[in-house]
Amino acid sequence: MVFLTLPLWIRNRGPDRFWKVQDLLKHARHFRGRKNRCYSLAVRAVRRAFVYATKSRKLKKRNMRTLWITRIAAATREHGMTYPALMHNLTKSSVQLNRRVISDLAITEPRTFQSLAKVAKARQQEGFRAALGDGKEPAGVLSRIVMLQ
Repeated sequence: MVFLTLPLWIRNRGPDRFWKVQDLLKHARHFRGRKNRCYSLAVRAVRRAFVYATKSRKLKKRNMRTLWITRIAAATREHGMTYPALMHNLTKSSVQLNRRVISDLAITEPRTFQSLAKVAKARQQEGFRAALGDGKEPAGVLSRIVMLQ
């Protein structure tokens, strides 16, 4: 079923196909004032709360991505690079790690992040072949890529 408006969605919830008074008031229990007791006020407040909850789920994703980018940028500056340069050169070097994983590596495993930064810096300075291999990998970097000849 597709509900175009929130009242239709609320009306069609539950096994009885309508929202019981007790269920609605259960969602309004933590509100202040008459909104947690009076049905007509509680309906409006619960609807509004569900709208805010829906918007906040998207906002949470956006905020987390911003946090990861900030952490990566801070760790990248320690290695003498900028965030856009690091991400661009990691993608060019076929490193398929998302921002959440790279952020976790920067916090929990700084040596692993340092090797990622070295790969990106080598790619930036010498080009794609130097970053991938030919026996000239940066110190501390292990590569599983086999060069075809």
